[in-house]
Amino acid sequence: CLADLLNRGKVEVKTERDLWVKTGNIAVEIRCNGKPSGLSTTEADWWAHIMTVEGEIKFVAIFPVNTLKRRVKHLLENGRAKITKGGDNDQSEIVLLPLTEIMGNK
Repeated sequence: CLADLLNRGKVEVKTERDLWVKTGNIAVEIRCNGKPSGLSTTEADWWAHIMTVEGEIKFVAIFPVNTLKRRVKHLLENGRAKITKGGDNDQSEIVLLPLTEIMGNK
């Protein structure tokens, strides 16, 4: 069961609010203030992305961290994801991952 699976390791939980509906992207931080952060430094085994609209949970996407890292790298290398600035005062570097591209075998 899902609870048993997630109890086998640490889970990093992020919430994607509203904008994903318009952009079709999830945002994953990889650096802040020029230093690795977020996905780059997490010690979690699982990455959970809670997708909300006006505070209501629509779905949750859960990835093994190593799989998500490989997928992010693959999408960036193939021009299907991009890095942008974001967060407070644009201090973070964020990978914008299209929801249509996030699942894959790489």
